[in-house]
Amino acid sequence: VQLVESGGGLVQAGGSLRLSCAASARTFSKYYMGWFRQAPGKEREFVSAISWSGFNIRYADSVKGRFTISTDYAKNTVYLQMNSLKPEDTAVYYCAAREATMPSVSRWEYDYWGQGTQVTVSS
Repeated sequence: VQLVESGGGLVQAGGSLRLSCAASARTFSKYYMGWFRQAPGKEREFVSAISWSGFNIRYADSVKGRFTISTDYAKNTVYLQMNSLKPEDTAVYYCAAREATMPSVSRWEYDYWGQGTQVTVSS
């Protein structure tokens, strides 16, 4: 499975960005998809996750109410809509796929990773 993220960039606090993750896999329904982020000097942390059917959605407490995850099965793409961005959201954002349909918030339970896309929020 190959995952390619896009949509990162520089935005002012309070602004919005939409990240995309294009996946190459023949049977997407077998995978559970997640977004993680890693700030400089910090460990990679869970942000949000979703099944391809659009169910079993999870969010980190720090992004609830501001971020929305979704899928477009026809385009093999997972999105992360990020609103009301804060400087503390600055990080490299990674898309990940897990070979299971059960939800997980642990980075150790994901099997495939994208290269990451930088999100920088200025104050």
